[in-house]
Amino acid sequence: MSSEYRNFLALPYEELEELNLAAKAERISRVPGDQIREKRLKYLTDEKRIKAVTVLFSDLEGRLHLLDYDKKFLLGAYENLTFDGSSIRGFTAQKESDLRLGIDWSAFYWVPADVFGNGKVLVFGNVIDKDGTPYSGDLRGVLKGYSDKLFAEKGYTLNAANEIEGFLFSGKDAERKYHETLKFEFINTGGYYHVLPLDPLRQFIDTSAEVQRAMGFQNEKDHPEVAPSQFEINYGYSEVVAAADQIQLYKLLTRQIANNLGYTACFLPKPVVGVNGSGMHTNVSVSKAKTNLFWDEKGQEQLSTFGWNFLDRILTHALDLCLVFNSSVNAYRRLDPHFEAPNQIRASATDRGAMVRVPIGNHRSMRTEVRAVAPDANPYLSLYGIFKTGIDGGIDGAADLRAGGRYLPDNIQKAIEDFRASKWIAEILGGDVQGRYAELKQAAANRSPRELGTFVKGSEVQYHHEVYNQSLWNLF
Repeated sequence: MSSEYRNFLALPYEELEELNLAAKAERISRVPGDQIREKRLKYLTDEKRIKAVTVLFSDLEGRLHLLDYDKKFLLGAYENLTFDGSSIRGFTAQKESDLRLGIDWSAFYWVPADVFGNGKVLVFGNVIDKDGTPYSGDLRGVLKGYSDKLFAEKGYTLNAANEIEGFLFSGKDAERKYHETLKFEFINTGGYYHVLPLDPLRQFIDTSAEVQRAMGFQNEKDHPEVAPSQFEINYGYSEVVAAADQIQLYKLLTRQIANNLGYTACFLPKPVVGVNGSGMHTNVSVSKAKTNLFWDEKGQEQLSTFGWNFLDRILTHALDLCLVFNSSVNAYRRLDPHFEAPNQIRASATDRGAMVRVPIGNHRSMRTEVRAVAPDANPYLSLYGIFKTGIDGGIDGAADLRAGGRYLPDNIQKAIEDFRASKWIAEILGGDVQGRYAELKQAAANRSPRELGTFVKGSEVQYHHEVYNQSLWNLF
């Protein structure tokens, strides 16, 4: 169909960056929600070139869902956006299926038309139960509620930045075809920092970085990673909910760009045996009135007592959280000590095999790095688990937590057992969500051999929660 007479919004990248950075500044400064809402509604009303608003939300496993609403409809119905929750894995049962989407107007993005389509803007939503309360299975809403509560009661701002690794493989939909081919094909055989300026991996990274920059990510650095065809595109710190949103956008935009180029961006933790897997190293800190509470110039490794207590609580609850951080069958291939695997339940300033690392920092950048998080983890659940545990969890005073000697499970079955039995998980998620999440993970585990073996099985890819489609599950 000809687009000659259409006039849909398609802004230059420089203008997109300006708009998104201005919106990000409003979010950081916590401009009241009603002011942001009225500003966005006025913009949508006045900007005639917008045809649709894409509302994003995530299910219990962290799978991103996108709903396109006609702009005119949304302007009149944004307070009553209903959807069938029973069609979302891990959400409501069929007999209690009605859920609503509440718009988080502060999480509003202008997007490049060549990646997301002309005439569209994005906004994140929170899921609301039929009684009007936040839905317990929507971890974005849980994380936002916790973050807002700490800011209101203690003045704390929760900060996070994620280093998300992935692979770029030949062909579109390489994951969905894996059960037929039983292999992934690299598009590049270089390594860490080693790639020709215009080779396919570099072109993909450059394009993705441009899109991130336009969307206000505030990029820091990007490069090929250690394994062939592996990439990492880093960006700056954000308040925790914005940071989790950016993880979802990062994976969405890299997948779309790879698809446009005829490739597949893959976030399986260990898609190829024999080379390094992919992690999502999660850097976290807590600030109050612009003071980094993790910094102490005279502290051990210059980490404050507050920071060490935060870290010790993570180590205390490491087994409780393992399934949160490593949520798939494939993730346990990554916890292999031969490839810098962070499987040791201990802290270190230097050893990258430690679950938690204390990087070199200063009064602005001091942080802890939770290295045991895989790139397919639900970002809202994993960040909630880290901050809720680090601030409110208990500390095992009987153990030398930082010395080591304990290890994370090497298979998902053991991680599921620990998760189900955890009183801490029941406390922070509620027994209902704890049980539903465990059941989802058990269903995937049951479709794969208990022993991982020496090569990646088709089932651990096909029934992975980021590849999932209903017809495949129905083959069993």
